[in-house]
Amino acid sequence: MLVLFQEARVLEVSLFVPCLVEDLYPEIGEASARVLTRAGAKVLYPRGQTCCGRPVYENGHFDQARSLARRFIDLFENAGYVVAPSGSCAHMVKHCYLELFADDPAMLHKAKDLSSRTFELCDFLVNVMKVVDVGAYLEGRAAYHDSCRVGRLLGLKKEPRILLCGVRGLELVELARPDACCGFGGAFSVRFPEVSKTLVADKVADVMDLNANYVVSAEVSCFMNLKGYIEAHGLPVKALHMAQVLDSGKGS
Repeated sequence: MLVLFQEARVLEVSLFVPCLVEDLYPEIGEASARVLTRAGAKVLYPRGQTCCGRPVYENGHFDQARSLARRFIDLFENAGYVVAPSGSCAHMVKHCYLELFADDPAMLHKAKDLSSRTFELCDFLVNVMKVVDVGAYLEGRAAYHDSCRVGRLLGLKKEPRILLCGVRGLELVELARPDACCGFGGAFSVRFPEVSKTLVADKVADVMDLNANYVVSAEVSCFMNLKGYIEAHGLPVKALHMAQVLDSGKGS
């Protein structure tokens, strides 16, 4: 049964599907759409979506980033709310676009408007839709990984935990260092692969110490990194994206 802080409102949501989701894990995008619909939103998918520009922005290619940002802003200019199952992409739109267009008043105005309407999935469910329970069911113990982008940059720590506590059959267990980096960090894992491997090994060891069945992340890049390490080493734990957890089961 869907449980809300207050009476549900039907909101129009344009789902932004990040590159990693579109190219590698489309099931996360599909799960996000189902969860938002179950929560009471009218979900739209604007055609012609491309990268938000984060990879080139982080590598200092600001002209290319501005080009992608302009396209993104134009595509979602008339959208209601824009929701992404990625803190990294949400942060790019909400904050980095403002830096990119700091010297362009017209585009800065548009960027600020879009920033106010753009949310990471957990943020939107809890703080906008006021949802604490989407009727999900998943049996087992889950450890939540506070990704650098979701937890630190967006400051979303309680929201994912609120949603996980609303999943029937799921016991939330806390990692010794929940906000320690998993080692992905965008280009960091490519530039410093050995350091990255050590960080993800430490993170997964922390999960294993809790005898958790699942490690959950609201950031798709962290999910990918954790999933890759776990599967490569044949470990008895499963990595899940938050959208997959919230889309699981039928509830009761």
